[in-house]
Amino acid sequence: MSEDDESLPEGTLISHLLELRARLLRAFIAVLIAFLPCAYYSNQIFDFLSKPLVAKLPPGQKLIATTVTATFTAPLKLAFVAGLLLAMPYVLYQVWAFVAPGLYRREKRFAVPLLVSSIVLFYLGVAFSYFLVFPLVFRFFIATTPHNVQLMADISNYLQFALTLFVAFGVAFETPVAVVLLVLTNLLTLEKLRSMRGYVLIIVFIIAAILTPPDVLSQTAMAVPMYLLYEGGILFAAVLSRSRAAAEAHEQESA
Repeated sequence: MSEDDESLPEGTLISHLLELRARLLRAFIAVLIAFLPCAYYSNQIFDFLSKPLVAKLPPGQKLIATTVTATFTAPLKLAFVAGLLLAMPYVLYQVWAFVAPGLYRREKRFAVPLLVSSIVLFYLGVAFSYFLVFPLVFRFFIATTPHNVQLMADISNYLQFALTLFVAFGVAFETPVAVVLLVLTNLLTLEKLRSMRGYVLIIVFIIAAILTPPDVLSQTAMAVPMYLLYEGGILFAAVLSRSRAAAEAHEQESA
C-alpha cells in the first residue's frame, strides 16, 4: 500500500472533524443570537410562563423566591431554554447538513419529512402542555390544598417543574416519528405494531405516570395523546411504506 493510500483515511477523518466543528460553531452562534434578546426580556418571558399558575392562585398571591439569586438565575435559565427552542430548527439543520452526505437519495427523501415532523411535533407537545395541561394540573393542585396550608410556589421549583413537563410532552409527541422509524428500518412490521395496541396502551400510561406529576389528570393528559399519536404513526408509516414500495418498483423498472 502506498503512502498516499495510507494518508487518505486520516485526511478524510480530519475533514469530517473540521466540518463537524464548523457545524457545531454555527449552531452555538445561532443559540447565542437567539439567547440575547430572550435574556433581555427574561422577566417578561418568566411572567408568561408563570401565568397558568398565577391565574389559579388566590387574588393578590404571587410566586416567591427562597434564595437571593433565584430572582436572577431562574429567568436567565428560562431565557437560555427559550433561545435554544427558537434556534432549534437551525441547530437541527446543521446536524442534517452534516449527516446528509452519507445518506442514499431514497433515505434523504424520507429523512427530511421526518426531521421537519419531529421539530413541529416537539413544539406542539410544548404548546399542548402549556395551554391545556398546566391549567388542569394547577387547578387540581390548588383545589386539593388543605385549608390550613397556604400554597407558596418557589420560582426555581416552578421553573424545574415546567421545563420537566415541556420536555416530557415534547418527547411524548415524537411517538409518530418513532413508529415510522421502526417501520422504515424494518425493526417492526405494521402488522406487529397493530397487534401490540393493547400493550402500548398500558405502556403509555406507565410512561405518563413516571414523567408527569402524581395526579390522574396530568397522567391522562399525556397518555391519551401519546396513544392517539401512536395510531397516527401507524397510519403515516403505512402511507410511507406504500410510497417506498412504489419508489423501489419504479427504480427497478427504470433499471
